Amino acid sequence: MPTALYTDIENSQIRKVIAERLTYSKQNIPHYYVTTSVNVDKLVELRARLNKHSTSKISVNDMVIKAASLACSKVPETNSSWMDDYVRQFKNVNMCVAVQTDHGLMAPVLKNTNLKGLNEIATEVKDIAGRARENKLKPDELSGGTFTISNLGMFGVHNFSAIINPPQAC
Repeated sequence: MPTALYTDIENSQIRKVIAERLTYSKQNIPHYYVTTSVNVDKLVELRARLNKHSTSKISVNDMVIKAASLACSKVPETNSSWMDDYVRQFKNVNMCVAVQTDHGLMAPVLKNTNLKGLNEIATEVKDIAGRARENKLKPDELSGGTFTISNLGMFGVHNFSAIINPPQAC
């Protein structure tokens, strides 16, 4: 007869930090959510045309990263950090990309995405996401983000409520 009907798995240090940061965020940073439906048929067509000539396979997520980066440049309030006594608006967009790993959800940073093309973004996302899954990121690749993208669409998710990655605004 088994003595326990469960298994306890110790949390890694990274999971503890992630849990602390996200708990802090939900308790201390105002959150609001806006949802819309978008027809992306033309985006998918454009992606197919671009991939015929691209050296890296460009994903819809890469295109979302670029679009969000350009939007951050046009609306600098979305590319800001809360600093208690002031709000810091950044000139360039350092986009964090949420990556699920065996060690927990990580958000490595792609620097200056507002200045990069789709091919460069696609190459960097594949590299940094792969290294995140292998637990081979450098500390500076996990800090300095100004905006975070979480993409669950590839898993059939149509809507979810993300938690702001402090001190980011979005």
